[in-house]
Amino acid sequence: MRWDELDKEACSVARTVSVIGDRWTLLVLRECFLRVRRFEEFQTRLGITRHLLADRLRKLVKAGVLQKVAYQDRPKRYEYRLTDRGLDLHPLMMAIVHWGDTHMAGRRGRPLLHRHKACGQDFDPVTVCSQCGEPVDARGVHVHPGPGAPRMARA
Repeated sequence: MRWDELDKEACSVARTVSVIGDRWTLLVLRECFLRVRRFEEFQTRLGITRHLLADRLRKLVKAGVLQKVAYQDRPKRYEYRLTDRGLDLHPLMMAIVHWGDTHMAGRRGRPLLHRHKACGQDFDPVTVCSQCGEPVDARGVHVHPGPGAPRMARA
């Protein structure tokens, strides 16, 4: 499996990694979910070079995760906003945050808390079955080939 051909694999993990699978891209997405939108603010908050940041933003726009929206005409400047496709990455980002809070937070605890606007309570993200609503963990899942699997895997 070649890194530059992950998007062609018959594997949803590989295809997703082809879009978000490097540390800078995940950190750019973190900032997007913290409502950062402008190039200079990304650069200041991340301490990333202009070239690397421009590359990551261009890649996320090309993948349909972000869209460029002009906010100034002279000179032309853009904001980067999450698309619906980008917003669909929120559960993934919350799972990463939860893992970090659980295993990497240190003695002082979580650096950020997440509050559910509807009920006003801080929460921990959980994965639930879309059919019955029960919590799901790795031991409670059976994986089997789907319609997009290679023919040999479906046989």
